[in-house]
Formats: sequence, structure tokens, C-alpha cells
Amino acid sequence: MAARLQERYKDEIVSKLRDEFGYSNPHQVPSVAKVVVNIGLGEATQNSKLLDQAMEELAVITGQKPSLRRAKKSVSNFKLREGQAIGAKVTLRGMRMWEFLDRLLTVALPRVRDFGGVSDRAFDGRGNYTLGVKDQTIFPEVEYDSVERVTGMNVTMVTTAPTDAEARALLKHLGVPFRQ
Repeated sequence: MAARLQERYKDEIVSKLRDEFGYSNPHQVPSVAKVVVNIGLGEATQNSKLLDQAMEELAVITGQKPSLRRAKKSVSNFKLREGQAIGAKVTLRGMRMWEFLDRLLTVALPRVRDFGGVSDRAFDGRGNYTLGVKDQTIFPEVEYDSVERVTGMNVTMVTTAPTDAEARALLKHLGVPFRQ
């Protein structure tokens, strides 16, 4: 069974994008290729329990085990050594990606206090969009009482769109609430 957002993409959004941009080939229509969720914790150099907690929360939010990210270089000003664990990352594809996007857009983002939409300037020039989330407790899977420290995360939506305009149209049709 396909995800709800994926069904909507196939049934409605593909035809809207074909009409809007005049694609002749159905393979030209942009789609979401993957979603990368990243948490960086510089404080993990002093307290490794913070990173363990963040990895557990990221696994609960995404439904997939995160991979540990290590420092590539040593930086003495930050008391950072090469190879030290400083973050966690999850790459979602397929069904998990569509389910996560659906929960992010319909449940999590509306729970943000004083939410006025997301910035439409966070595109990278190649059709990819990065969204910063300041608080992991906007996801209903995370129990508020078990949170020791509020951590933010970056959510990168990698699309097959060649330009930012096409990616913006795709994400707008998917339900990403851009600011007016």
C-alpha cells in the first residue's frame, strides 16, 4: 500500500506539473528523490549521552536507525578531535520518505508556535530544499517528558527538478507552506 502523499503525487500533482511546465515526457516531471534528516551536536564532545539521546529521538521520528557522523578535522578552539562523534544522519527513500514528509507537512509543522510558513529562499540552486527545525518536540512521536535537551535538525528534500522554480512548484503542490 502506497503512502497517502505518494498517492496524491501520482494522481494529482504529476498532471498539474505537466500542465504548468509543459513536460512532454512523464519522466521529466520532478519528484522527491530522498529526504535527509541531520542533527549536529557540537556539545557531544563533552557529553556523549546527548548524542545517544538525539539518535534515539531521530530513530523514533524517522522510523529508521540513524548513522553516526564523525568530525573530519580536529579544531582546537572547539575542543574537537578528528573522528569524534558529533552528529547523526538518516537518509529516507521510498515509502518511509513519503510517510515522513506527510507527517512533517500535516502534523509537525502546524505544531510550531507562531508558524507563518517556511522560507522560500532555502533552495540550493539545483532544486534541493533545506528546512531547519528548531525543536524536535513538534513531532508527536517524541515524548515531551523524556526530552533532556531541545535539539534542532535540518531536513533536506532532494528533488529531481533541474531548477529551483520547478522544485518550488513541486513542493508547493505537495503542501509545503511557504511564506507569502
